Amino acid sequence: MASDTAELIRQARAWLAEDPDPETREELSALIEAEDTAALADRFGGMLQFGTAGLRGELGPGPLRMNRAVVIRAAAGLAAYLRKQAASSDGGPGLVVIGYDARYKSADFARDTAAVMTGAGLRAALLPRPLPTPVLAFAVRHLGAVAGVTVTASHNPPRDNGYKVYLGGTGGGAQIVPPADAEIAAEIAAVRSLADVPRAETGWETLGDEIVDAYLARTDAVLTGGSPRDVRTVYTPLHGVGRDTLLAAFDRAGFPAPVVVAEQGDPDPAFPTVAFPNPEEPGAMDLAFATARATSPDLIIANDPDADRCAVAVPAPGTATGWRMLRGDEVGALLAEHLVHKRASGSFATTIVSSSLLSRIAAAAEQPYEETLTGFKWLARVDGLRYAYEEALGYCVDPEGVRDKDGITAALLIAELAAELKATGRDLTELLDDIALEYGLHATDQLSVRVTDLSLISDAMGRLRRQPPATLAGLPVTRAEDLAGGSGKLPPTDGLRYTLAGGSTSAGRCRVEAARVVVRPSGTEPKLKCYLEAVVPVDAPDALADARITAGAVLAALKVDLSAAAGL
Repeated sequence: MASDTAELIRQARAWLAEDPDPETREELSALIEAEDTAALADRFGGMLQFGTAGLRGELGPGPLRMNRAVVIRAAAGLAAYLRKQAASSDGGPGLVVIGYDARYKSADFARDTAAVMTGAGLRAALLPRPLPTPVLAFAVRHLGAVAGVTVTASHNPPRDNGYKVYLGGTGGGAQIVPPADAEIAAEIAAVRSLADVPRAETGWETLGDEIVDAYLARTDAVLTGGSPRDVRTVYTPLHGVGRDTLLAAFDRAGFPAPVVVAEQGDPDPAFPTVAFPNPEEPGAMDLAFATARATSPDLIIANDPDADRCAVAVPAPGTATGWRMLRGDEVGALLAEHLVHKRASGSFATTIVSSSLLSRIAAAAEQPYEETLTGFKWLARVDGLRYAYEEALGYCVDPEGVRDKDGITAALLIAELAAELKATGRDLTELLDDIALEYGLHATDQLSVRVTDLSLISDAMGRLRRQPPATLAGLPVTRAEDLAGGSGKLPPTDGLRYTLAGGSTSAGRCRVEAARVVVRPSGTEPKLKCYLEAVVPVDAPDALADARITAGAVLAALKVDLSAAAGL
């Protein structure tokens, strides 16, 4: 035990000796002096793993935290990877564009990255200020960069930060996927000491507002000239960086200025009004609902803190708040239907955990359709992509401009759709009813379990692999797939997919056409996530109510049965 403590202290002192950040040095010095072995083990018991989500973790000293030392190593590894990729090229030094949000340490991490890239002989350009992630993704393509980095933890808790990498060239400006992630990780692991990493004091470029102006000019491609613009919105950036860019985009497009939720309008890394800065989390939208009750808009729009996601709420008279949050799958279907009516042509794509409804919309429009693993790193690489979405509020409506989810352009497109419907005396809810009548009601839900002990997730996955359920919600499981070995066009992933037969069920009044369950660990949070879908045919408008009751009952029963099967 004494030897373990001594080894922890030795590792911590070695880290302290080269830590460039006074704040994390002070924190680590206090832990060493107190010989707080539990806290030290929590910070030095391994390393943050660099993968297809880049890096993400809690701020603090040590290799298992996000800090300047970890970021400098990550930047050095990325620079080494880029230099090797360019070794056979006759071109000059490649450009790396770096963006960042308003979280704690984001600006520091961005400057450190610029210093490392410049020191490695690459060209580096910082975005002019904290900006939405889609602006960075746009800049990679617009400037012909070899890579882009954005420093953000998206909608994670305030004490987290992250580091996401995009590749230009053959990467198309999308997030990294294998094998690039493993190759970059190997270069990071090869960094022996921060003293071995050249860091320039100057020499990188700080871009001006022209890059934001170019992004805003590109948003024109999303909308139809001359379409209605009369739609009143309440908007919240949830203390993130989306406000100024979204307001500028709405003004440029000719929409009335959204009413911004005052308490959440300014960037604030503490996220003081929400437990989790994610519009999907309970309570996160309460202030937006209150603002809407005072101003009576047509819809509510929310971005997550780095503005790559877009949430939408619609009036719901008679409910407790007077508003209903649309699910990501509902917004995904609405945008798809809108694009179809605008005669959009190309591949429509979504992920294996999103609703199957998009496949029916694409088929009816005679457009190609593809399913990928979760994440826009996969969706962005679909051949001939025209539109992609994932249920976690991510939408790509202009893949030629941004090869990633974009909460600003998605907000513009949903506003255009709402304005067009309003001009004919209709609304988004009525269009959702029409979609259900045409394609069947595709109801989705999630069972999401947040844990502090990650072994609970692996235990649950192991239990389901050993004993896959034969029935769920009274419906027989006709196919149980372990996605760890890959499936069809899908590369291997830690996930399970269950296909259920249709039929009558005691859980509702109507016949169920089909149901589906996907179970996977979250890639960015300590959660086990289960994605549920029930499809119920709808023969006539007056059958919608019963179809919704049936679908809701089936989804509820799926949660109960799946929880029992997984031992949750």
